[in-house]
Amino acid sequence: MSTAQPPRTLRDPGECINFCLQKLGRHIVVGAPLGLGKPNHLLNEFYARARAEPDLQLHIFTALSLDPPWPGEGLQRRFLEPFLERHFGDYPRLNYLVDLRRDSVPDNVTISEFYFRSGAWLGNTHMQRHYVSSNYTHVARDMQARNVNVLVQMVGIHPERPGYFSLSCNPDVTLELAERMTGRPLVRIAQVNPELPYMEGDAEVPESFFDLVLKDCPQPLFGVPRMPVSDADFMIGLYASTLIRDHGTLQLGIGSLGDAVAFLAGLRQTDNEQYLELFRAAEGETRIPHDTLAQWGGLGPFDKGLYAASEMFMDGFVHLYDVGILKRKVYDHVGLQKQLNDGTIEERLKADSIEQLWRHGTLPRRLDPDTLDVFLYYGVLAEGTTLDGEEFLLCADGTRIPNDFDEQTHRQALAQHGLGARLRNGSLLHAAFFLGSGWMYQRLNDMDRVERRQFQMTRVARINQLYRNEALDRLQRLHARCINTTMKATLLGSAVSDQLENGLVVSGVGGQYNFVAMAHALDQSRSVLMLRSHRLGPAGEQSNIVWEYPHETIPRHLRDIFITEYGVADLRGSSDEETIQRLLCITDSRWQEPLRRSATQAGKLDPGWQIPCAFRNNSPERVREALAPFRERGLIRDYPNGSDFTHAEQHLARALGYLKESTRTRAGKIRLVVRALGPGGRTSRGFEGEIERMKLADVKNLKNRLERRMLYLALQASSSTR
Repeated sequence: MSTAQPPRTLRDPGECINFCLQKLGRHIVVGAPLGLGKPNHLLNEFYARARAEPDLQLHIFTALSLDPPWPGEGLQRRFLEPFLERHFGDYPRLNYLVDLRRDSVPDNVTISEFYFRSGAWLGNTHMQRHYVSSNYTHVARDMQARNVNVLVQMVGIHPERPGYFSLSCNPDVTLELAERMTGRPLVRIAQVNPELPYMEGDAEVPESFFDLVLKDCPQPLFGVPRMPVSDADFMIGLYASTLIRDHGTLQLGIGSLGDAVAFLAGLRQTDNEQYLELFRAAEGETRIPHDTLAQWGGLGPFDKGLYAASEMFMDGFVHLYDVGILKRKVYDHVGLQKQLNDGTIEERLKADSIEQLWRHGTLPRRLDPDTLDVFLYYGVLAEGTTLDGEEFLLCADGTRIPNDFDEQTHRQALAQHGLGARLRNGSLLHAAFFLGSGWMYQRLNDMDRVERRQFQMTRVARINQLYRNEALDRLQRLHARCINTTMKATLLGSAVSDQLENGLVVSGVGGQYNFVAMAHALDQSRSVLMLRSHRLGPAGEQSNIVWEYPHETIPRHLRDIFITEYGVADLRGSSDEETIQRLLCITDSRWQEPLRRSATQAGKLDPGWQIPCAFRNNSPERVREALAPFRERGLIRDYPNGSDFTHAEQHLARALGYLKESTRTRAGKIRLVVRALGPGGRTSRGFEGEIERMKLADVKNLKNRLERRMLYLALQASSSTR
């Protein structure tokens, strides 16, 4: 419905809903952005109206609905309540999430997501039944098929850009959906949020893009709390960081594994001596195939730097920028990018740059107004250069040059009087959405416009595939490393990243399949899937590398590189037997022999093959011992990229994790209670600050005193492991 007319400005979400009902009737299908860009006030008003009016059919199609943690009970509540109040403040919860948890969503409302917060909805029948399995690049198409008729989006504003809004964190699907819905009913509503970083480029749209604008509804940005990085995560991150190629391209996922990769890549850049010491302590020479490291990776600092093309822009990329790794700029011009790649021009333009541009066909014989604008935009020509009719170029110093550059003297004159100093408007990063900590949002807001424009937000159809502008994408995405996480891997090389064997969805496919396939399609590029070798499940410890699984997210014909805390398995081009052998080498030793027997019994592995000696001690203890000296000196720490928790809260988080693991069985709980009632639990010496933070210092009743004793034992135990 959007036209070139200015949008109608409203200050009451209810008026927006009234407008939609008047225009569209009683069947509303709302498309809302993934993650940060959701306008919660609008969504809550739509939901409240549907709850109150059963004849109103409401369908909300979105993904990754953000929800501050619920405080729970007991020690968890004592820990979380003060943190949640400090960290999230008056962030407005999405009311449909509250009802989903209570299983009280009315029958006239449907919530469909194409990507869940990991594990959040495993037991929820509404979310499981209405989940839409879709590649991220297909979401706009699928929204169109669902007849979305309302598009809601939180937008940013900037005093220097009157008449424009920024889609900021979420141009991902919005731009394509608006195009697909041309000529069909679609009410577009913006909720203004001055706290959103104002991203330009493709993310900037005229105000007339929207029909309605909601103002004066403040919504704090959802800052994802930065979580601790485990020993296993550090080791996986270390191995992954060695496979990133200088002068290359990086795609990276969210979470502690992504944080570990960013931190270790930063260490490789800023303190290479200690990085190499850590690499040797981790037995990197043994646990990373020599040919893989030599051909695809590196251990030295990033001299030329990296460019990022990642569906998600998160904290790690800002850290890589701050330490001087994210510094390889790309330009959205095929000719310029090709010449930068082959070295015939450089970003700092030289006297022979015009000649090189002409020889390689980037500078045409004659400049028309459009080509002149492009060359001015990228800084090839100096500001103030104009066309003087069709036959001459007028330089800023007044020099008139004939507009025919097949003549060498004209090229020489242009180089002398019209050449820019260096290329401009290059990009360090292209991404489809961003989500991160409050530190990241503030960091972006603190940048001036020129600095922030280096970080370009655009549609997911550009980032996650090569179909839009393949020639340019191939030139920009040199030596791409697509680094993602997976839950499980089979010994034949398939990956399980989104759902359990019974069909319950853990998260979603998102863009993982796209990036794996793209890594195979791009020259000199690799897909890297990181996974922890084992996990603690309801039945105890279990391997994340299995013989078979009834579901796969990434089929085995797209197998490439897998990394666990025990090493790197390079599977590209490998036979089934080689794949099995290489994955067994990075499996936890507790499960190596049963898995080897399964492969042998299936006729896929030579019965005489044995696990190499170097990989027979794959254990958490080995990883912990290798990293211990670096933890002692403070090089490796739980929150390597900063923390949202106080020092006392970091200790408490470790202690509560210890308590959760120690009391997961009835026998374990009894043992801990008995210890707490004994002499060892009768003091809080050394942890007074932590006990005070939990408001347990002066408790009187028996339950709280027992909690204090158990917490003290957990603080002791978890501190001794660091």
